[in-house]
Amino acid sequence: MNNKGGIIALLVAFLSISAYFLLRTWKANDIRKDAEAFATDKSGKIDYAKKQRYLDSLWKKPVFLGTTTEDLTKQELGLGLDLQGGMSVILEVSPAEILRSLAASARDPKVATAIENAQKRAVSTNTNFVDLFAQEYKKLAPDTKLASVFSNSSNRGTLSLESSDSQVVNYIKKEVDGAFDRAFRIIQTRVDKFGVANPNLQRLSGTNRIQVELPGVDNPDRVRKLLSGAAKLEFCEVYTMQEIAPAIDGLAGILLQMDIEARKKAPAAAETTTASTPKDSSKNSLSAQLAGGAKGDSTKGDSTALAQRQNNAFSNLFIPTGYGLAVRTKDIARVKEVMDRSDVRALFPANASYVFDIKPRANGTNTSEEIVDMYFVKDLGKAPLEGDVVTNASQDYDERGKPAVEMQMNAEGARKWKALTGANIGRPIAIILDNYVYSAPNVNGEIGGGRSSIAGNFTVEEAQDLANVLKAGKLPAPTNIISEDIVGATVGSEAAQAGIISSLVGLLIVLGFVLIYYNKAGVIADIALIVNLFLLLGVMASFGATLTLPGIAGMVLSVGVSVDANVLIYERIKEELALGKTFKDAVRDGFKNAMSSIIDSNVTTLITGVVLFVFGTGLILGFATTLLIGIFTSLFSAIFVSRLFFEYYISKGKSVSFVTKWSEKLFKDSKFDFVSKRKLYYTISSAIIIAGIISIAIKGFGLGVDFLGGRTYIAKFTQTVNTEDIENALKPTFEGQAIEVKTFGGFDQVKITTPYKIENTNTEVEKDIQASVNKVLANVNGNSGKVVSSSKVGPTIANDAIWGAIKAVLISIILVFAYIYIRFRKLAFGYGSLVALLHDVLIILGVFSILRGFLPFSLDVDQAFVGAVLTIMGYSMNDTVVVFDRVREYLAEKRDLKEDIPTVINNALNSTLSRTAVTGFSTLLVLLVLLIFGGETIRGFVFAMFIGVIVGTYSSLFVATPIVVDGMQRDMRKEAEKLAAAAPVAAESKKSKKA
Repeated sequence: MNNKGGIIALLVAFLSISAYFLLRTWKANDIRKDAEAFATDKSGKIDYAKKQRYLDSLWKKPVFLGTTTEDLTKQELGLGLDLQGGMSVILEVSPAEILRSLAASARDPKVATAIENAQKRAVSTNTNFVDLFAQEYKKLAPDTKLASVFSNSSNRGTLSLESSDSQVVNYIKKEVDGAFDRAFRIIQTRVDKFGVANPNLQRLSGTNRIQVELPGVDNPDRVRKLLSGAAKLEFCEVYTMQEIAPAIDGLAGILLQMDIEARKKAPAAAETTTASTPKDSSKNSLSAQLAGGAKGDSTKGDSTALAQRQNNAFSNLFIPTGYGLAVRTKDIARVKEVMDRSDVRALFPANASYVFDIKPRANGTNTSEEIVDMYFVKDLGKAPLEGDVVTNASQDYDERGKPAVEMQMNAEGARKWKALTGANIGRPIAIILDNYVYSAPNVNGEIGGGRSSIAGNFTVEEAQDLANVLKAGKLPAPTNIISEDIVGATVGSEAAQAGIISSLVGLLIVLGFVLIYYNKAGVIADIALIVNLFLLLGVMASFGATLTLPGIAGMVLSVGVSVDANVLIYERIKEELALGKTFKDAVRDGFKNAMSSIIDSNVTTLITGVVLFVFGTGLILGFATTLLIGIFTSLFSAIFVSRLFFEYYISKGKSVSFVTKWSEKLFKDSKFDFVSKRKLYYTISSAIIIAGIISIAIKGFGLGVDFLGGRTYIAKFTQTVNTEDIENALKPTFEGQAIEVKTFGGFDQVKITTPYKIENTNTEVEKDIQASVNKVLANVNGNSGKVVSSSKVGPTIANDAIWGAIKAVLISIILVFAYIYIRFRKLAFGYGSLVALLHDVLIILGVFSILRGFLPFSLDVDQAFVGAVLTIMGYSMNDTVVVFDRVREYLAEKRDLKEDIPTVINNALNSTLSRTAVTGFSTLLVLLVLLIFGGETIRGFVFAMFIGVIVGTYSSLFVATPIVVDGMQRDMRKEAEKLAAAAPVAAESKKSKKA
């Protein structure tokens, strides 16, 4: 083995890095547990504000090898919503609202009609909404140019009345995209400020949609309001410290009193001060120091004891900055509690509100901590000027060449802005978005004309960000929730427990099976499997990946991939030993000869994994991530880790046994005739497929809410329930619309699905519907139940999911076909793989239709099912490619012999039979455990994979390879016919030459 030292060093490095990131994950979870214990009272009730204060206090502090809590949470192996509960939503920036705003000045009734028609068409097509609108408007007004509708004074530099329709469409698309970018930034800021550990926010490529996952949230209504509200931009006047000096003095007094009360409750506690606590005071009031612009830690002179104590109490929370106040980021939650007290609010003017700057900065006196500036503004929520008057804003440069922001307002805004700036010369005006200050520039003079330049110590990026903030108020583009999924904490913990237990049991069974089958070599394979899982978890943690239930299934599948690579190597080594080679030579040649099959089989799995990663969302994305990482870690473990152990034994002059008494003669010298009865196998497969097609035509599929659109509620009852009773009880609530009620994971739990009011995106409607459902379920014939999780999928996203699923399957088939053709250079192999893939997909669809209603778990066809189908396609091609690889090898070796193609291919199939059986059986063992113990959430997903492994193994042996036989024989006949046809012509040519 070349470069053994380098491989050992690489393995040690990988294991060390994985251990480091897994320890980080353990530490982050440990801190969260400590925070929960700190915030839990004697009755077991958790004070979430207190818990957040604990986490905030450690957020910027080094807690693990110099790493802060903030950094730990960014790179840890987090749990998905299905394992810990929480909420996931998909938001869409409404292009219809943007179009209405852009065309508001035209007052053309045809615009509203065209928008409504476009909205109806958008449900059933993937065409861009702006293009749909343009088409609908042209139907209504064929002779009217779009420029006459959308050209106005605010876009005079971009559009004119002479602009073509395509130019107008491009302008609208640009505005829609800009609104989406601004909405994403706003949502990102809202999520960051929400106080949830490990939130996940991503743009869904190719759409104006944003997916937000918030683990652990327990107030869905608050989330809906937070995420779907339109952005509010305000320009507010700012109170100076002199103006609120008495309030600051009163606040210091209240803080002192709170400190005294706290000491009485905990007399042994030591007095805590911060680095910025003032030691002396030159005046008797804190407000006098602030009004004078002095630093809180630089005052000198005599002071009364009371003033000193007030200053100390005040400085424990607030930092005087010379021009105002700031607070440490770790103290924000505590400051909010204090400022929201009724006695504190009473100290300040009635129209005063406190707001924080959006960006923290380093504390000048202590650079290891971050602080946030705090402002007291006037009339927040009823500001004299709001963002709807801003017509444009852009990043520019001032007269000194430094980044600045140019802002333009409409006529009404220009008038109000002139009055506002004129009244605040020499004072700041705060630019506030969603109650956070993005900038507070000083007014140098009265600004008329509606054009302003905002200068400061901006970087180009900061100036661009501020321009985007100002433009956020330009268009009323609220984000609508078009899909949501809520998982209760109890449901999540049960799923986590079921997933972990089933995976561990499955892993132990596989380790035991490999040990029994391969004897001492099985021990090496088992060590490689464990190393593979350790590396897989470590890599996921380093990426900050999220572990979901399908992700656990992906880990299980990666175990199967790892087993397969070891089996391919071991079977090759056994063949080399049977030829009489030494153990050293057999190991060398076995690894070398297995490499082609290993690479080919894993590339096909990689292709389907990439397709899943690109087109999948939510849980399927988690599965794809785990599967892709698992492919590389399993290959590394099987090829290098296993080889290191074999090299160790070789260096010691020892050998390793690959068989036990039980497995020694199993599949040895097998001579099954796979090819001669291929027509029988074709007939069997055709019969199953036809039965499935008939079932699909008669019964159809149980389409999941992903593809149908609708609302789904999982409800748990105290006793066994009758689904008909629940359906009858809910009919009045859903006003006669369709309801489907199924048992879900037990006879005391049901899944309720309905399309009721699915097109209504109002957050209050969602709240009211769930409240009505809970009211009905509270008493169904004396049985009490409640909703433990829910989901909603709008019709537009359901349609997109269907098209996305079809696209993913087709792309996967095309890519696999292309790879097979490139690798094997014969269309017969490509046709064999293509027919086998279609065969597997059709049989699985047929089985799901035939068995729907007969099995005690859901067989809905949804995105998880599509993920399973794609995975099965990868597994099937993995199996098929291994067989094809051996067929190609045998054809090359037997080319000069007289054996016909069926005989050669039969021998190739028999030579790979042991590998096919061991890999298939070990994978089925794990899937069977997951199917029984894995929980209801993934039972349909695992069942599809279980059936798929059986069908995929069958198709590799009895469909794909026999088709290769037929194809190659057909090609040989055509070649023979060509040669026969060419022979008389050649003879005639010779005669003519002689003549």
